[in-house]
Amino acid sequence: MIKTVLFDLDGTLLPMDQELFVKDYLGRLAAYLAPYGYEPQKLIETVWKGVGAMVMNDGSCRNEMRFWQAFAAAFGEDRMADRPRIEEFYRTEFQKVRESCGFNPRSAGLIGSLKAEGYRLILATNPIFPAAATESRIRWAGLEPSDFEFYTTYENINYCKPNLNYYREILKRMDLAAQECLMTGNDAGEDMVAETLGMNVFLLTDCLISRGQDISKYPNGGFDELLDYIRKQGK
Repeated sequence: MIKTVLFDLDGTLLPMDQELFVKDYLGRLAAYLAPYGYEPQKLIETVWKGVGAMVMNDGSCRNEMRFWQAFAAAFGEDRMADRPRIEEFYRTEFQKVRESCGFNPRSAGLIGSLKAEGYRLILATNPIFPAAATESRIRWAGLEPSDFEFYTTYENINYCKPNLNYYREILKRMDLAAQECLMTGNDAGEDMVAETLGMNVFLLTDCLISRGQDISKYPNGGFDELLDYIRKQGK
């Protein structure tokens, strides 16, 4: 019986072409920081190094610390003084990246229906962004952060997808039984791996990311099929 539904965000509740989104996001970040002495290409390379450090996090600290360690290693500890300026980017210029995302009004309808039916809702988005960026993207999807009992950001968790410890940390923190959870996402690798822990999974195919995996082995489809699956398997 499914009692809790975990949702990915990018490409799931918030439609997007990930390549287009990343290009727009990093381009705007580089342009925003260029006047402060950051060479654009080095900055972009450093962001990717920071993402890599978070993905490889061994759980000994928050992802946030892993990212800023990589940043300091590239630019020097004195540049950490620019951190508030960089964080301000997510509250200002980052908002324009919304133009690179789609919008599906059914996301809010789905979440509203599941809340009304008593399901617990978790936003299990890969925690490589600060809360300000994650909360913005939630709103771009027509939702509110308060729609979810918990949502992962780089400040509040120690792992990233597809590390199984990411899912284990959510299960432990929220006191969830894996077999009573459904992980819903568009990435056949990063999201469907939750099945290994005994969680139910559903692959949303609207913005599918598949790296050659056989997706037929997973329940899959669009929002109609997802809601039907939840109601058939639910409490």
